[in-house]
Amino acid sequence: MTGLLTDTLFWLTVTLGVFEAFDTLSRRCGRHPLLHPVLWSTPVLIGLLAATGTPYATYSAATFPISFLLGPAVVGLAVPVWQQRERIARMAVPIALALGAGAVTSIVCGAGIVWLFGAPVEIIASIAPRATTTPVAMAIAGQLGGVPALAASVVLISGVLGAMIATPLLNLLALRDYRTRGFALGVSSHGIGAARAFQVDATAGAFASLGMALNAIATASLLSILAILL
Repeated sequence: MTGLLTDTLFWLTVTLGVFEAFDTLSRRCGRHPLLHPVLWSTPVLIGLLAATGTPYATYSAATFPISFLLGPAVVGLAVPVWQQRERIARMAVPIALALGAGAVTSIVCGAGIVWLFGAPVEIIASIAPRATTTPVAMAIAGQLGGVPALAASVVLISGVLGAMIATPLLNLLALRDYRTRGFALGVSSHGIGAARAFQVDATAGAFASLGMALNAIATASLLSILAILL
């Protein structure tokens, strides 16, 4: 049994199997917001690691192929963005304004709330880049004196929550334009939000991908400037 738990293919298979099970359940339930596969797969996998006493380092090494494929997957998001290039060019000004508003709001709200509750600087720095992708958030958090691991956790939670509440919230606000819906989701919920947007509409997915990429650049730039000033 010990040999099986340390086998690379075992944890890779378990991870893909657990995610596929919850993704199938989500699909059969009409992609209900409360049945997001990441929301349920994560605690189940954590529970399995804890129950078997498997160190995270072992699990990380076993699932490296999945982590590696995230890179090509993110690059692949450029394809739908390129297909929408003419529409994006016509909307350059509103996109720039929405990006600025979204990036600043995300930083101020995330860091501001924990600051009001008296959180230490390390926590504030870890939460400030919460709307960016995980690698960007971890790098920024480290630069600001935060905790990269905490930043990664906050990014994951932010993405899952955004993907869960985006559709009902945007419906409530009567926003029907898929360009607007997608961009808002990408700016606020990065890759997980973009994946959810693609499930709804291809145009929404393209603009979500654009929002994710631009917000990573904008947030990294703003917080890097702040780090220099501090």
